[in-house]
Amino acid sequence: MMHLKTLRIFCDVVGQRSFSRAADANGISQSSASQVVHQLEKRLGVKLIDRSKRPFVLTPEGDTYYEGCRRQVKQYDALIDRVRSMQEEVAGRVSVASIYSVGLHHMNRYLQEFLSQHPKANVRLEYQHPHRVRELVEEDRVDLGLVSYPKSTRTITAIPWREEPMVLVCAPTHALAQRKSIQLSDLNGAKLVSFEENLTIRRKIDKALSAQRVEVEVSMEFDNIETIKRAVEIDAGVALLPEPTVTREVETGTLVSVPLEGEGLMRPLGIIHRRGKEFGTTTLCFLDFLKSKAVTVEPINGAERNGKHAEDASGNGASKSDSSVT
Repeated sequence: MMHLKTLRIFCDVVGQRSFSRAADANGISQSSASQVVHQLEKRLGVKLIDRSKRPFVLTPEGDTYYEGCRRQVKQYDALIDRVRSMQEEVAGRVSVASIYSVGLHHMNRYLQEFLSQHPKANVRLEYQHPHRVRELVEEDRVDLGLVSYPKSTRTITAIPWREEPMVLVCAPTHALAQRKSIQLSDLNGAKLVSFEENLTIRRKIDKALSAQRVEVEVSMEFDNIETIKRAVEIDAGVALLPEPTVTREVETGTLVSVPLEGEGLMRPLGIIHRRGKEFGTTTLCFLDFLKSKAVTVEPINGAERNGKHAEDASGNGASKSDSSVT
């Protein structure tokens, strides 16, 4: 029988779409990972990976082999997880894909806390563009995904997790910087640094502005929060962003955050997984841990953020350095 570690390395090469990342995950050199795949191809007498393309792609034989190997590795991991759980030990493997603005801070902090409670657990976290997170979940290449505007589909189950209020963000020298709060109607005619049109968050913002009959001039479009913030810092326009993603800049004085009056805009975050997926003990434990961090940060309506204060009191405050892709 073929050594399970060999199958795992092959699955990691395909799942990570990288020989180097797969090598790191398995504690071997990149050349060793490449040699493992080469030996598999030699033993099977077929080409599994087409290396002539960048990035590499699976051959039809490789795709069939990968699906079979992936099932075997997951079944073995689930078996080991069940055996260990008989001793009440959380020591299995969990794979998570997250959009950047959630993963870079929320998840780093949460992973440290979870691993301090379960030091034998193996949680693998990767940051991806929103559509890629959903693809990885649908293809069963990760156990859990963290996305904004979560939506259940025929193949995906979405679990509501957190809600973050959207705020106006502007440079300290901007005319609106001195306001304690604004209405969306105050943005009529303003220059707006916004998200690219193919992103859900852009469609939600456009819909909210349209509902208030607000017309803005979109001066720049980007696919990530970090670049939008840099454009706003040089006063290329104002932006509507999730409040936790600008906390760091507001504290250092490079940006000003102005609350939206009324119910305002919210960015919902959610946990997604493949519909009908069977989880091991460690994945279930990690999912329950994430659910315990669920929170709704209420928008400011001439008063303080109740959700934020409740969260601060429990020591699980909102991110102070969330950034990048929404």
